[in-house]
Amino acid sequence: MALAILAVPLLGALSALLLRKQSRVRALLLPTTALTHLVLTLLAIFRPDQVAISGWLALDAPGRFFLLVTSVIFVLGTAYSVTYLGLHPERDNRVFCVTTLIMLAALSAVAMAAHLGLLWVAIEASTLAAAPLVYFNKNPASIEATWKYLMVGSVGIALALLGSLFLGYAALAGTGQTSLDLGRLADEAPRFSRPWLRAAFVVLLVGYGTKMGLAPMHTWKPDAYGEAPGAVGALLAGAMTNAAFLALLRVYRIVDAGGEGEFARQLLVTMGLVSMGWAAVFLVRQPDFKRMLGYSSVEHMGILVLGVGIGGAGTSAALLHSANNGLAKVVMFLAAANIHRAFGSKRVEDLPGAIRHLPVSAVLFVLGFLAATGAPPFGPFVSLFGVARASLGGGRWFVGSAFLLLLAAVFAGMAATVLDVAYRASSERTPRFRDRAGTTLAPALALGLLVVLGVALPRPFSELIGAASRALTGAG
Repeated sequence: MALAILAVPLLGALSALLLRKQSRVRALLLPTTALTHLVLTLLAIFRPDQVAISGWLALDAPGRFFLLVTSVIFVLGTAYSVTYLGLHPERDNRVFCVTTLIMLAALSAVAMAAHLGLLWVAIEASTLAAAPLVYFNKNPASIEATWKYLMVGSVGIALALLGSLFLGYAALAGTGQTSLDLGRLADEAPRFSRPWLRAAFVVLLVGYGTKMGLAPMHTWKPDAYGEAPGAVGALLAGAMTNAAFLALLRVYRIVDAGGEGEFARQLLVTMGLVSMGWAAVFLVRQPDFKRMLGYSSVEHMGILVLGVGIGGAGTSAALLHSANNGLAKVVMFLAAANIHRAFGSKRVEDLPGAIRHLPVSAVLFVLGFLAATGAPPFGPFVSLFGVARASLGGGRWFVGSAFLLLLAAVFAGMAATVLDVAYRASSERTPRFRDRAGTTLAPALALGLLVVLGVALPRPFSELIGAASRALTGAG
């Protein structure tokens, strides 16, 4: 099963590569492959014992959770991409399709990796696969964004490699032998060298935190998200950052098992609040609505590590929020892409009020904003409430109060930009494109899933989150 989950997107990428230039079939390979991947993922969730390849691949509860979230987001993003590529027949879609499917394979490998080295390789592969997607528009701004994405990302991934070596040396110094098997590392962690274990976590936090886009290592994110096509932004914000989050969780589990959990949690709480505060500052009157989404992602990555740093119920809330944030970013990025395409500008001052010309996309953009900032009845309300309750209930009054204040600041900052995009008539531009089913169905479906997660969290999904949380905290 593990090989099938990896082989399907790789075979899809090979097929896309071999098809003739600008073949219409190539674009259809994207959702077809993603749907097949989702079916295999669901089968693997119910039969995880059939996924394991000794020493390299396994599908534990955290892996099942993140693999499912990744697969769903790719189904939505690739479904939108079919219409997107059809609207730009002048561009060769070969690179777009091939690298998108390679990225799906790499992120699947991240979810199933049972080996620290394979985890690092899969993260690096996803980074390289995404670079041509950021560059897809081939203009000076996208070149700069791609260069920054690769340079900053390379530093992060190099630090992650160094941290992995530190972790291996912590094992060697404490036990006289080393292994990169994640399960074995967690089991033997109590015998590891404590100083090297701390050093490993600090370096890995910076390394994988760069990949997540935690402040202050987030500098690639606003540019990359601002210049990449909307579907690519949705995949980066909804799936790739979650993969880096999972990698960090794997490391956290080992450090916690080694007796340095309190040290790690203090760092995670600090990084979480710094990321939220940094994002809040740059979200105030942000003139570029796609860059706004980049800073919003910085905030939400901070929320994820903050929840894990709080511990207990905060970990479960953070896991749920990783799914909620991914879906909310699908809604906002795809709706923002429609607005950008229609008016040819990302600057709020250039828009004639999207609600008058693209009512469906504008409403989706506003509702996506409400979902992302924690308004009921959407899923993020539940997960954000869970993080707040875990912090305040655990006696962390300063952390809980700062968390709520920063949420309010982010809401106010984003609201000004979002409402201007939707309602403020700043110019008399005539839209070049109108709403159509192919560009609004995917974000509408993502919004529907957010309502489901906010109103009635499905029991199997809730149980999967609980199992993942217990596996990461050593409670089960």
